Amino acid sequence: MGIGLCGHEISLLRKPMRILLLSSAFNSLTQRIHAELRQRGHCVGVELALGDDESLRAGVARFRPELILAPMLTVAVPEDIWSENTVLIVHPGPKGDRGPSALDWAISSGATEWGVTVLQAVAEMDAGPIWASESFVMRPCGKSELYRTEVADAAMCAVLRAVEFFEQGGFEPEPLDYDRPDVHGRQRPYHAQEFRRIDWSSDSTEMVLRKLRAADSQPGVLDELYGRQYFVHGGHREDRLRGAPGAVLATRDGAICRATVDGAVWLPRLRSRRIPGGPATFKLPATAVIDRELLAGVPDLPISAAEAATRDTWSELRYYELENVGHLEFSFAGGAMSTDQCRRLLDAYRRACARPTTVLVLGPARDFFSNGIHLNVIEAAADPADESWRNVNAIDDLVEAILTTTDKLVISALAGNAAAGGVMLALAADEVWCREATVLNPHYRLMGLYGSEYWTYMLPRRVGTRQADRLMREALPVGARAAEALGLVDLVVPGDVGEFRAWVRREAATLSAAGSATAGRLLEKKHCRAVDEAAKPLAAYRSEELSRMRQHFYGAGEPYHRLRHDFVTNARPSVTPAHILG
Repeated sequence: MGIGLCGHEISLLRKPMRILLLSSAFNSLTQRIHAELRQRGHCVGVELALGDDESLRAGVARFRPELILAPMLTVAVPEDIWSENTVLIVHPGPKGDRGPSALDWAISSGATEWGVTVLQAVAEMDAGPIWASESFVMRPCGKSELYRTEVADAAMCAVLRAVEFFEQGGFEPEPLDYDRPDVHGRQRPYHAQEFRRIDWSSDSTEMVLRKLRAADSQPGVLDELYGRQYFVHGGHREDRLRGAPGAVLATRDGAICRATVDGAVWLPRLRSRRIPGGPATFKLPATAVIDRELLAGVPDLPISAAEAATRDTWSELRYYELENVGHLEFSFAGGAMSTDQCRRLLDAYRRACARPTTVLVLGPARDFFSNGIHLNVIEAAADPADESWRNVNAIDDLVEAILTTTDKLVISALAGNAAAGGVMLALAADEVWCREATVLNPHYRLMGLYGSEYWTYMLPRRVGTRQADRLMREALPVGARAAEALGLVDLVVPGDVGEFRAWVRREAATLSAAGSATAGRLLEKKHCRAVDEAAKPLAAYRSEELSRMRQHFYGAGEPYHRLRHDFVTNARPSVTPAHILG
């Protein structure tokens, strides 16, 4: 028994409930709620709302839930389900907010505070009685990042409160009443492209950023460039470059910089507009989507991680030092790391290792740590198998560099989620520190892969062979507290993203200042690495893993290429995957 998220007591003494998560996708919030409720001892299942009401009814009947939670729905719950069961909807808006584009409107309108409401399903969408609500301060970031951080934190608190009320019984939810002083929201329409359109000749940098941030994940902002239409995903301010509004001023690491009337913004990713009847399109680095000839004459402006840390510009890498601690921050859209991104991070890592520090902290300031290889870039490659091979070798090189660093204590600091090779990248460090909200997916099989990144060395060493096999086989998300109990991570701390980063800096500085104790740890680290290498070289682990991966990439009939294509193009599954049914 202990205290967990939002001060709620984690207890396995209460009678566990059967809770069914009804969701349009097993997305990050659904996974977090799934992991958190399982940590509290509940029996949790998932049923995907795939547009077939009969399948939903069958899923509910099969699971026999005591409570149904809907973390993310794009369709209405059938009346017979919500009338026969308590169904609680998680809506990403404050009390009274209604409509399918809550966060889009909040970001584009410049809201400074927002909220999450848990309400009961009724016939009218988002109009049911309110079980719980939680407010949060808006941050100047993209919708997907906001959703995975502040929104998810608030949603988790509200969900746990609602579940507690349901467990205790006798709770009377609050009817939606717009005359109440704490009901500030209102019904809003779908945030269509007419509201998102950028006028490069008149929109300020701030306005452009709001529009881009409100659509960064989906659906993107439909825009025109060089006479062609693209969806733009994501946007970042540029502090120095200026030019004619709308002009492309520079490129950097796959992104393009475009001038506004009073500044400029970086556009990291584009998606070609789909031709009716044509194949699905997907997000890629901007320079990979625009014809190379159109960018002829546009200067490429690389930036070092150290310089980026002193600028208000776009860079995936930043390096700075505080109290004799090196901090190497990396932030890759969606957590995916292409061959080029892995190589750039490896170069930055080697430069950081050359600095006269004793402790090095790795990880983004916010959001994803890493999700491993870049499936979108692989899908778009002339030969996806060859690009898969290059990408996995590039991330292996990075992990190997971390594993063989013996003159520094390396800390992986996870403010956000990690999956597959991204989890193994984190485990390569000497210690793994997690924000309590972190969800880990330390497995590969859902993409039809055996996995690499030296997982066969690192994972059993941390959790034992039996637990490693279970994690790979079950392929379920693992919450931070459960990961700590397994030994998968070393330290877990509560708090929001800002509090976590402040804590990481303090703890890392304490390690650095430990003097002889830290020096002793480094000697022990070097010794252990030598012993492990003598027992079985890292090269042997890599060779064995890559032999399996080569078969997945190049073998006939392997499911990886189909699974990757379906993932990249957001293909909807026909049924709920068996491993999450519960």
